[in-house]
Amino acid sequence: MTARVPPPSTTIETEVAIVGAGFGGLCMAIKLLEAGRKNFVILEKAMEVGGTWRDNQYPGAACDVQSHMYSYSFAPKADWSQRYPGWREIQDYILDVTKRYGLRPFIRFGQEVTGAEFLQDEGRWKITTRNGDVILARHWVLASGPLHVPAVPDIPGLKDFKGKIFHSAQWDHSYDLNGKNVASIGTGGSAVQYLPEIAPKVNKLHVFQRTAAWVIPRDMRKYSDFSKKLFAAVPLMRKLHRARLYWTNESRVWPIFNPPLARALQKLATLFIRAQVKDPELARKLTPDYTIGCKRVLISNVYFPTFNRDNVELVTDGIREVREHSIVGKDGVERPVDCIVLGTGFVVDPRVYMKDFKLTGRDGHNLAQDWARAPEAYLGMTVSGYPNLFQLVGPGTALGHNSIIFMIEAQVHYIIQAMKEMEARGAAYVDVKPEVQRAFNADVQKNLKNSVWSTGCQSWYQTADGVNFTIWPWSTWRFWLRTRKVKAEEYEWVSLPTQKTRKAPQKVAA
Repeated sequence: MTARVPPPSTTIETEVAIVGAGFGGLCMAIKLLEAGRKNFVILEKAMEVGGTWRDNQYPGAACDVQSHMYSYSFAPKADWSQRYPGWREIQDYILDVTKRYGLRPFIRFGQEVTGAEFLQDEGRWKITTRNGDVILARHWVLASGPLHVPAVPDIPGLKDFKGKIFHSAQWDHSYDLNGKNVASIGTGGSAVQYLPEIAPKVNKLHVFQRTAAWVIPRDMRKYSDFSKKLFAAVPLMRKLHRARLYWTNESRVWPIFNPPLARALQKLATLFIRAQVKDPELARKLTPDYTIGCKRVLISNVYFPTFNRDNVELVTDGIREVREHSIVGKDGVERPVDCIVLGTGFVVDPRVYMKDFKLTGRDGHNLAQDWARAPEAYLGMTVSGYPNLFQLVGPGTALGHNSIIFMIEAQVHYIIQAMKEMEARGAAYVDVKPEVQRAFNADVQKNLKNSVWSTGCQSWYQTADGVNFTIWPWSTWRFWLRTRKVKAEEYEWVSLPTQKTRKAPQKVAA
């Protein structure tokens, strides 16, 4: 038998390398094109665009941000079908935008990035992929997003289970759940959506809950044909509608910054649970014991009524072990199951999902060492010691109240301004000053201390040590203001000598 010879590796030289073809990476590419910059490549590990919305196709998958806010401001869609879009409509929108802006020629699918090294003498990044290709880029935009590595719990015996098992982000639609005994582990954002969808199909549904979630009502209204036609014919009306949604969402930030107000509002959420769950004891178990907003607040009108069904059991005692055809709870009860669905979310801490990813920056900087305590960046984009590396939705820019696409657009604008500034100065690379990054993150942590996120719960916003490294602790309009213009004095602008002199890089005066 002839051994299979792997295809030869290639070297690609480009001005900008973008990693990830989700909302962030595509936005970056579109704005580069609009700025007249066509020397870029998008590296996507999968075989299609979409990111989160390509992967999460579980029953009931939908967004918890309104459709007219969960879309690019520069690429509107007048005919969204409903207030909160399902995954298919979002993915179709992403596909349409990709086609509309002619992005596919710039995308290299099946390219998983495995490491990167900053070539200081050249002022550019050497990026390597799993298939051996090398990309040499002046600028590197990391747009892989925080929700792309499924978290698999470490439960004794899970690997020995003989039935069907899959994560919600890797849903097996070929597996027929009808009449099966199913266990769902986790009650987070995905489970809240798929549990009501599968409960009527299965014989028995065991829901293993570690921590109850605050769930508030969902606006299920659809847009009328008249509204769609109006938004298409009179763009101003659509823009006004979008603006109203933005400021409505932004008003939710006040309870986040004022825990006493949040506790007052959670009384309404408690009444919502009691109104939807018939059994008072069951309602008690489904009521969180932490301040609303400390963990992600979910939206659904059908989640709590699911537990009124005779074939649905809520288990809150935890799991002792998984056997070949059953799950044994810490209550000692063995529950036979045919299928286990892992609604256990994602590995959000980049120090964990990038543990095998070697990233070497300027002057020997190593990201694993620099982020030993917690991930941090300046404005969620630049990290000192890693010139010309920009992140989208990096540390400190996730939201609990508004659309992340708003943040992405602001970051992309800032990144392009930084590129222009670097070129205007004749610099080879730009690096945020360490003292600027330290001061910014100290300010972030200071503001988080008085917020609802610091009232005592454990969430994916935090490291295992309790450091909140994900959330932007102010209004989003403040982020927009801070990213309108690059402050040159906050960065080092470094030029390189000619190839003949080979001297050390020289700093360009700010």
